Amino acid sequence: MQLILHPILWIGLFFYCHQAYALSEVFEVYQPISLASDGHNQCAGEERVLVDYDFGNSYSLPYVGFYEPPHCKFDTVRINLTVTSIGRQYDRLAIFYLGDTELWRTSTAEPTSDGIIWTYLKDLSQFNTLWQEKQKIIFDLGNIITDVYTGHYNTTLTAYFSYEDNVKTPDAILPISARRSSQNASSDFELPSDNATVLHRFPPATSRAVVSIAATGQSTEEFWWSNVFTSDSWSFDSTIGELYGYSPFREVQLYIDGMMAGVVWPFPIIFTGGVAPGFWRPIVGIDAFDLRQPEIDITPWLPMLLDNKTHSFEIRVTGLNISESGAVTFSDTVGSYWIVTGTIFLYLDESAPQSSPGRKPISTAPPPEFKATRNLVQNAAGGNETLIYSITAQRTFTVESADYAWRQNLSYSNYGTLNQQGLSQSNLQHTSGRYQLTGGKVLNEVTFDYPLLCNQTYDLDDGLTISAWMRRGLDIEATGGLGISTYTLTSGPLNLHTEQSGTAFYQSTSDDSASYGETKDLFESDANGVSYSRVVHAVNGSVVYDTGN
Repeated sequence: MQLILHPILWIGLFFYCHQAYALSEVFEVYQPISLASDGHNQCAGEERVLVDYDFGNSYSLPYVGFYEPPHCKFDTVRINLTVTSIGRQYDRLAIFYLGDTELWRTSTAEPTSDGIIWTYLKDLSQFNTLWQEKQKIIFDLGNIITDVYTGHYNTTLTAYFSYEDNVKTPDAILPISARRSSQNASSDFELPSDNATVLHRFPPATSRAVVSIAATGQSTEEFWWSNVFTSDSWSFDSTIGELYGYSPFREVQLYIDGMMAGVVWPFPIIFTGGVAPGFWRPIVGIDAFDLRQPEIDITPWLPMLLDNKTHSFEIRVTGLNISESGAVTFSDTVGSYWIVTGTIFLYLDESAPQSSPGRKPISTAPPPEFKATRNLVQNAAGGNETLIYSITAQRTFTVESADYAWRQNLSYSNYGTLNQQGLSQSNLQHTSGRYQLTGGKVLNEVTFDYPLLCNQTYDLDDGLTISAWMRRGLDIEATGGLGISTYTLTSGPLNLHTEQSGTAFYQSTSDDSASYGETKDLFESDANGVSYSRVVHAVNGSVVYDTGN
């Protein structure tokens, strides 16, 4: 990923320091899982090394391997990803596939000259039906090696298998992807240039269906939450050049046969080079090593989908257009680019009564309520000095069949300011919502909050200097539904609160670059009845307080 908040950062902003450090551990604060299992079950101790590879010049050259399941009964699969890197390098996005189906999306830390290491453990039992068969492995981690960017990513991914009488997981899995594994290529779509549409036919015994969506902004869309109205893109061209447009609002949309089936208002991921790299050493940003995939329950669509015909599934990403009068409409496009896939999880029940096939659900999808403000202030010399803008949004969506209803209620606001002729920027954003599936009673309910406050100030007098501070968080409450959620990362109820705050400084000259900072991370979670809490405080790359140790 190239790090972009303003065009001035195209020069290449990476963390590198000549100070001597031992190989240091970088980590995400999250609720840990155990690789241990009951030693009495017949699959305990079974493991497979899925990836053992050095990612150097690897853009469009993913690791390709083959997986064979162990010769024992298992229902639980957990993975261990361990990566080391030494040198200079940007943060990079990585996607792990079995065949054409994305199982996991992660990103890298940025290395130092003395080297870093990180490990992440994850439960991937939700994909149990794929693990039961031989599969092609695609691990896509695009990296570039030059005389400047020297950091390779030495990557080992190991899977551990066991039988633990786990929760019911999907009986069938269908990808919404470009399906390029036969070409030994990554199966992601890149929006808006691609058409992220696939055709699928559902098994007649399908009783429940859920779609997870993975969507990540890159390049001019990596910091979408700091973008401006398109009409203001050249407000500060004499100081910082073009700003990125389509507003700081993004909506990821799912369509079935051209009809809206649900939406996602994305979490603002900040990768380890983001804003100022000194924030993210050794604590990475919230979810940077495990990008959650929000879910849309499409069970109300089953009466229409169980007609033994193929139906289209499409993912779109849109921003906003704001007219001079302040009218707000969907742009139906965004900048370049978003990496997108989806996964359809199907649960089968031969004994369940079947609805009349071909019947469309009743959808209630009024246009979102948007409000926009904008004020451009000039200085005494007539030059643009300060841009103040805001977007607020409310959306409700409901789709109902005879037996099920899916409801979404979403709220969003972003208040942005650029002053000092664009050299200082602040964004205060808040996204919240509730998703609910009912079928006579509440079958699954998820509520969430994504607060974000970020400020950065640039100085271009001698190279590039960035002074930044941030406060951000993630709150999720969920009742728990079928399987293991790709969003809550657990099979049962979840109550999660996590927040990060800190200050950071970055300086780059023609000779060197360095970044340092202070970050506090609070994590409190109760996942399926198991509680975990941790508070970590890091200063200038070293942990000074950690309740987890």
